[in-house]
Amino acid sequence: MDNLNSNPLTRPYSRKDIGWRLFLKTIIARAYPRIVGQQREISWVLFEILLPMFAVCTYVFVYRALEAPEEYVGFVVMGGAMTAFWLNVLWSMSSQLYWEKQQGNLQLYIIAPNSMMAILLGMALGGMLATCLRAVAVTVFGMLMFGVTFQIVSYLQLFAVFTLTMIALYGMGMMMASAFLLFGREAWHIANLAQEPIFLASGFFFPIKFLPFWVAAGASLLPLTLGMDAMRQLVFNSEFSGGFLPVSTEIWILAGLAILFIVVSKYLLAYVEKLAVREGRITESRR
Repeated sequence: MDNLNSNPLTRPYSRKDIGWRLFLKTIIARAYPRIVGQQREISWVLFEILLPMFAVCTYVFVYRALEAPEEYVGFVVMGGAMTAFWLNVLWSMSSQLYWEKQQGNLQLYIIAPNSMMAILLGMALGGMLATCLRAVAVTVFGMLMFGVTFQIVSYLQLFAVFTLTMIALYGMGMMMASAFLLFGREAWHIANLAQEPIFLASGFFFPIKFLPFWVAAGASLLPLTLGMDAMRQLVFNSEFSGGFLPVSTEIWILAGLAILFIVVSKYLLAYVEKLAVREGRITESRR
């Protein structure tokens, strides 16, 4: 009897992970391959850190050639650091389900008992290592080379803004993942098309208050727009860091966007799973 119980093939299955345990284990399982893969391909990390700095340097030299206030150099450095998070969402979440379908893995995700939200979140968190390295590297590079200084007004508000921005941003990424998958083979083109307009509308390299009011108001539907606007007001305490809206107002809007995007993404992912199970397809295009 003891020999029977010691054999893992004959031993009764003791516990089945469900609920939050299954959700957490799914996140860890999907994050692990990306973390290990980045350690095996150090060149990817170097490219992710070094290449974005050229864009930051370009905008800094343009502002200095125009004799703009030094605060604008800080705006560029912060925008260059936050670019990493947007690219992680765009390529590690929004387009991920489409890529997994092309590789033949999406069917396994659909029939698995775990949550699709956990799978996407694990993929994004797995790429967070390179994302944080890039953001920190750009910030340190800007401080050392261009003499950028930060004067934080409120650490609590800064933490709240950054946290809500990340939650809303990754919620939007999960929502876009379902939408891109439903668009089929156009997902790749949509992802490429969305990259540069987001850089402009979110004000990565300039304050959005200089955009026309209704353009800036429409761009505020993007979490990065209000997130960076609020962080600039909290980090650069000067007359040039005046934002599009007061920080407290932007915090409430970011909280609303976070809830909205997460709820919509949950329904869209459920719709994708239902479509796959019921009709044997995962896109809206009829055969």
